Amino acid sequence: MGSTGSIGVQALEVIAQHPDAFSVEVLTAQDNAALLIEQAVAFQPNAVVIGNETKYAEVAAALKKYPVKVFAGAASLCGVAAWDTADMVLSALLGFAGLQPALNALKAGKPLALANKETLVVAGALVMQAAREHRAPLLPVDSEHSAIFQCLLGEPGAIEKIYLTASGGPFLHTLPEQMEKITPNDALRHPNWRMGAKITVDSATMMNKGLEVIEAHWLFSLPAEKIAVLVHPQSIVHSMVQFADGAVKAQLGIPDMKLPIQYALGFPQRLPLAAPRVDFPEMGALTFFAPDEEKFPCLAFAREALKRGGNIPCAMSAANEAAVAAFLQERITFLQIARTVEKVMQRIPFIAAPTLADLQQTDAAARALVKN
Repeated sequence: MGSTGSIGVQALEVIAQHPDAFSVEVLTAQDNAALLIEQAVAFQPNAVVIGNETKYAEVAAALKKYPVKVFAGAASLCGVAAWDTADMVLSALLGFAGLQPALNALKAGKPLALANKETLVVAGALVMQAAREHRAPLLPVDSEHSAIFQCLLGEPGAIEKIYLTASGGPFLHTLPEQMEKITPNDALRHPNWRMGAKITVDSATMMNKGLEVIEAHWLFSLPAEKIAVLVHPQSIVHSMVQFADGAVKAQLGIPDMKLPIQYALGFPQRLPLAAPRVDFPEMGALTFFAPDEEKFPCLAFAREALKRGGNIPCAMSAANEAAVAAFLQERITFLQIARTVEKVMQRIPFIAAPTLADLQQTDAAARALVKN
């Protein structure tokens, strides 16, 4: 789900490397009809879904001579997530749109490889409840959470702390007085990772790491005080776990999302991957330091949202999604992203135990506040 985005494209590269292990049942995209058509021709899935209904005719016409069913719209997107013919669902959808399909997959008992951070940020309680009730495995695809998951295998002991590592983004050494002039092109130049536009800007504001703190809270049942963030500019250590005896385990690798994608798809097997390896003699020093939450306040806002709970993480995520879109359209400045998120978090009415309908209303209300 989300086959034309950065994660989706890399997932198909992984699948192409292992034709004996994987086949594609369904591909979905929101707007990129041209790439969806190209992928459908290459992988011959049972069906494709184009979220934007105005592009249905284009996709259907292009795939008419192939044995590929074509559907369109949000209802179809949610429906295919629960199809019996799929053994696993990879959710690489952007933002709030990933929530309902993820819930549908879990309620159908599907193993869910989750690359959509907002699913757990927005509705962690509902998502984890669905996974437990329907005995559906939830496999993290984020490099940081995949690293923690790998470090925890075979470790029944208590977790003392986890360390989520952050590259620091492109503005790690930018002076605060220079940050008002940052352009979208500046923000999209990530030093280490190849990602989509929204997550790249989130990395630049460090909201990405804030979302990951909330995600880790739900995935690993950890209180906020046991989740630390470390800036690690080399992006070689993808995260670490500290145990009750003081031992620390880390997962290392080059900055390549194909590794955690493949690990989730192939779990519990570790399949070979044709990719560069870490060259330790050439690597030089690995450095770690605490993030500057005054310079990057979005990280602090995410911790506040986790502490307040209820529908506040949903409001924060929706406000951030809308503010990042406005920044990419050059309607607001880089620093206004954080200011906008803060204002929405202050103004949104609090709901302690939100239902799915409450979260949908919160998402819409937060976006409307940003627009206003």
